[in-house]
Parts: sequence; C-alpha cells; structure tokens
Amino acid sequence: MLTVTTVVLMAAASAPSPIYPLYRRRWDFSVTLLTVVFAVYVVGLLGALLLLGPVSDRLGRRPVLLAALLLATASTAIFWTAGGVLSLVVARTVQGLATGTAVGALAAGLVDLSPSQRPHAGTTVTAVGTSVGLAASAAVVGLLVESVAHPDTCVFPVLTCVFLLLTVAVWYIPETAAPAPDAPPRFRPSVRVPPGSRHRFLAAVPALVAGWSVTGLFLALTPSVVTGVLHVRRGAAGGMDIAALFLAGGLGGMWSARHTVRRATLLGGALLTLGSAGLAVAITLPSPYVYACGAVVAGLGVGLTYNGNLRAIGEVTTAQSRSGVFSAVYVVSYAALSLPALAAGFLTPVWGLRTTSLVYVAFVGSLSLITLVHAAGSPAGGHVHRGTSTVPTGRTAATKRTKRADVCHSPSGGDGPTSGSRGH
Repeated sequence: MLTVTTVVLMAAASAPSPIYPLYRRRWDFSVTLLTVVFAVYVVGLLGALLLLGPVSDRLGRRPVLLAALLLATASTAIFWTAGGVLSLVVARTVQGLATGTAVGALAAGLVDLSPSQRPHAGTTVTAVGTSVGLAASAAVVGLLVESVAHPDTCVFPVLTCVFLLLTVAVWYIPETAAPAPDAPPRFRPSVRVPPGSRHRFLAAVPALVAGWSVTGLFLALTPSVVTGVLHVRRGAAGGMDIAALFLAGGLGGMWSARHTVRRATLLGGALLTLGSAGLAVAITLPSPYVYACGAVVAGLGVGLTYNGNLRAIGEVTTAQSRSGVFSAVYVVSYAALSLPALAAGFLTPVWGLRTTSLVYVAFVGSLSLITLVHAAGSPAGGHVHRGTSTVPTGRTAATKRTKRADVCHSPSGGDGPTSGSRGH
C-alpha cells in the first residue's frame, strides 16, 4: 500500500504539467507566471518537509500519511473546480504541502518494511515508484490533452476518488514506527542529518542537484519548449517527453540495484552529462527526436544516481532518524527541482525560451560533470546485490567489521545502531 501511495502522489504531482499549455491559452498568462505556479508547489512541499519531515519518527507513519492524503484529496478537488490562475496557485500549494508531508514517512516506512535479506528494497521501491508515477501520469494526461477538450475534468475527479480510497486503505495498514510518548513532536522549521549519516548525505548532494534540476526542466518548461522551440504541434508530445524521462528514470533505478553505489553514480553521472548534451543539440537544431533521445539518456542517469544515493544514505540511518534524514534528501532534491526552473521562468521574457533552455541545459550538464568527477574520485566499495543476497565488496567489508566492533563498545542511543534498531 505504501508503494501504491508513492506512485499515486507522484502521478498527481506531474498531472498538471501536460495541461499547462491549455491553461495558458484558456486564461492567457505568461511563461513566467507558469513557472510561479510550478514553484509554489515546491514552496509548499519544502515548508511541509521543514516543519513535518521528522514527525513520523515520533508520531508514527500512519497518522502522518493520513493527514497527507487528506491534503492531496483537497488539492485535486481544487484543480477539478479551478476557474483561473489563482485556483492553480492554491491547488499547487496544497499539493506541495501534501507531498512534503508524505514523502519522508513513505520512504522511511518502505525501508522499515524491507526484508532483512534485501535491506535496500525500500529505497529501490521509493526511487522506482517515484519515476513510475511521474511517467505514467505524464503519458496518460499527455494523450488526454490531444484527444479531449478539457482533460482536467477527466484527470482530477479520478485522482480525487483514488486519494479518498487510499486514505481508507492507509487507515488499516500496520504501524511500522512506534510513537514516542516521551518525545512529543516539535513543529519548528528544521531538518537534521545526524553525524552518523552526514558524510553519505553530503556526498550525495551533487548527484541529487543534477538529477532533480533536469527533472525541473521537464516538469516546468518542456511542454512549452516542445511547442515553442521544437515546433511540435501535437498536444501529447510534451507529456510523452516527460514520460520518457521518468520511465527511463525508473529503469535506471532498477539497473542501479545491480551495481555498487560508486559504480551506479559514476555511470549515472556519465549518462546525465551525455543526455544534457543531447538536449542542447536538440534545442539548437531544433530536433524533437534528438530531444526525446536526450530525455531517455538523461532519465537513465537520474535513476542510477538517485537510487544509488538513496541506498547509500539508507545504509547509515536508524529507525529513530530515518524519516528526518530522507526529508533532508527531499529538501535538497526539491530545491534543485524548483529554483533553477523558477529562475528560467523569469529569464525567459528577457532571453527568450530557446536561449533560456540552452543555459538551463548547460547548468545541468555542468552539475552532471561534477557528479561524474566526484564519483570517479570516490573509493571503490559498496554492495552488489544478486537476487536476495548482499555481497560486500572492496573496503565495505572491512568497514562493516570495524563498525561492528565500534557498536559493541558504544553506549546505546545517539545515531548508531542499537539493540532496538535495524541497521542497514
């Protein structure tokens, strides 16, 4: 059920993107205002992550998910009845609050439920489920844009009903994190990464920023780029390019599970760089076919780097800190998703859509090169998964032996594994 919830939340997040050109024609607003509509989603999401990210570690996963699903239901209902740009802004803000409330609890809950023989199953499901939800929604809504006059009146009623059903279903799921009665949640802006997780977290930042920046390009600007720069008039084209990116991201996430973290990030950085170059060539020519190929290659890179780094971070979290750490990951990710796209929206009236898109792609390519160089310089090691077994490689085996010795002599509590927590 947590997997289904992840997929549906991500599907709702990408559903408006293929409809944006229709909204622009219907209510006559600019690309700049469109990126503002996109950005308020991330503002709501980051606000929820900062305030509520670690709360499920203290209250439990289920009550946090119930609140998030009720917010998601409200957001799709507002989309359903939208009558202007202000309605879009309100709907996207509430949708961002819902997603930000849910993602940390979902990621932590999936890791909680991972079988001991496959400890990375939860992070893989999180990464792949995110990509599948975004891809499926973009593809379906893109086809509806081409075949139905008002696709929003088809999409958002269905999503509203699905969220209501998920709310009922989540009510009955077992709790995976026992509430802590002696530690009431504090609702103040903070995301804390414990010292034991900090090194892995900081090492993942370049890849997270690179991958989610290209995601922002596609969700915020690609439908406009496809029609205004690549001169494709089919309404489904923008949604299909978004779907291609995220479907490739899901495949890259599954592919990543067969490699060590270093190898997955190295390969992902190379593919992100190559994909960014392809997107730049496509915009310069212009060529919608090269653009689609660049989307696929970049998507594979996003999936490899994202899942690889989620696995690396998941290894060094405990049940008491897991939701907070994953929330910190999402703060970085969604800031990278929104800020470059928002900047592009304000620059478009000055530079034009074509030049702005080229600069955006160059920015993503530079970050991808940094990711590639960082991965190439990191020590070899990690875990290679074959079926249900986990095989330590290189330095990782020695590191694990050292950690086991340290745990035996460390006091309980803090951020290290204890007798009451599951280490990964």
